[in-house]
Amino acid sequence: MSTIDVKIPDIGDFKNIPVIEVHVKPGDQLSPEDPIVTLESDKATMEVPSPAGGKVIEVLLKSGDRVSEGSLAIRLESAAASEAKPANGQAAAAAPVAAAGQPASPAAPQAGPSSTLPPVPAMPAARPLPPPLPVDFSNVHASPSVRRIARELSVDLTQVTGTGEKGRITPADVKAHLQRSGGAAAGSAAATGSGIPEIPAQDFSKFGPIETKAMSRLKKLSGPHLHRSWLNVPHVTHTDEADITDLESYRKLLDSAAKDKGYRVTLLSFLLKASVSALKAYPDFNSSLSPDKSSLIYKKYFHIGVAVDTPDGLVVPVIKDVDRKGIVEISQELAAVSARMRDGKIAPTDIQGGTFSISSLGGIGGTQFTPIVNAPEVAILGVVKSTMKPVWNGTEFKPRLMLPLCVSYDHRVIDGASAARFTKHLTDVLGDVRQLVL
Repeated sequence: MSTIDVKIPDIGDFKNIPVIEVHVKPGDQLSPEDPIVTLESDKATMEVPSPAGGKVIEVLLKSGDRVSEGSLAIRLESAAASEAKPANGQAAAAAPVAAAGQPASPAAPQAGPSSTLPPVPAMPAARPLPPPLPVDFSNVHASPSVRRIARELSVDLTQVTGTGEKGRITPADVKAHLQRSGGAAAGSAAATGSGIPEIPAQDFSKFGPIETKAMSRLKKLSGPHLHRSWLNVPHVTHTDEADITDLESYRKLLDSAAKDKGYRVTLLSFLLKASVSALKAYPDFNSSLSPDKSSLIYKKYFHIGVAVDTPDGLVVPVIKDVDRKGIVEISQELAAVSARMRDGKIAPTDIQGGTFSISSLGGIGGTQFTPIVNAPEVAILGVVKSTMKPVWNGTEFKPRLMLPLCVSYDHRVIDGASAARFTKHLTDVLGDVRQLVL
């Protein structure tokens, strides 16, 4: 019997991520690209498709398992082999054809390897997150996120006792170790804000009826990322207003033509183009701090993340190469990407590589807010609802449609004067739509 070992493919920089749904069972007939399992990263869910057609003969994953690139998912009897299978049931020896990816991390399910191959030992991450510690963590039973926290807080994981399943070290274990140990690790924790005391627990049922509901997986996974950004990035928010009266008239013309073609032209497309113009004029906003915090890494590409509201929470897909696309092309891509996000059908590449982000609440309301910088980016644009206001033109007040802009930035990289100039550039470009084609 000719078999195919189907492994988890390249899923970007994600490792040790949970399986939330298994779509197949032994005996199922699959076609190429049929979904096998659904995984959930810290920002979104993604389906893993079958690379070939055939009959499922073994499922090696279950809901709750954690996987990385190269983890064995299922075994298939190839479609060609199924058609040519002898009547006596004998088949050719198994011949795995899936490309071998990186071995699963220690937290990944240890599926049995092919009978002709020796077990492959788990290896430490190829690119540990900086700044690295001199201590070797390769044999520590902890997830990549816990290892990252330990490095950020200068915690020696070999000295931490794990209380999780099978002795796994959890974030709570790292925190407890910090509270017990003091010294340099505690000092580092205080420096990063991670030593803040927890809010005391309360029994709210003493005061009235309550109901407890589990948070969505997306919120539970994205929450630590937002918390880490808030603790590590010194946030400042600069606000201004853009006169979009003329832009809105032009947008409506484009949108009327777009409706018949199945997509919409929203203000967001113009915000993306205006952001590229401002990022080119002020390249510090399109940079990231180097791992040792001593230099800036300037990106020569313009990939902009856009927060999309989904039933499970916000997801931030990335629109690539915005500088090379026009308003109509961006609008069509936004419509397609937003639909995939809301249906939970995304690929890892959809949410990677951003250099700047936009969070738009204009369809809901508000006057101002402070968006959290999506580190390692250094700035983010927040937009709320535009309103008609009387604006003095030098001789009289005229009604103008004004759009509030809120730019949050990393004060280690960007100073207040630069933020004011950047935001002023945005208001100028949005106020004169002709500048978007320059």
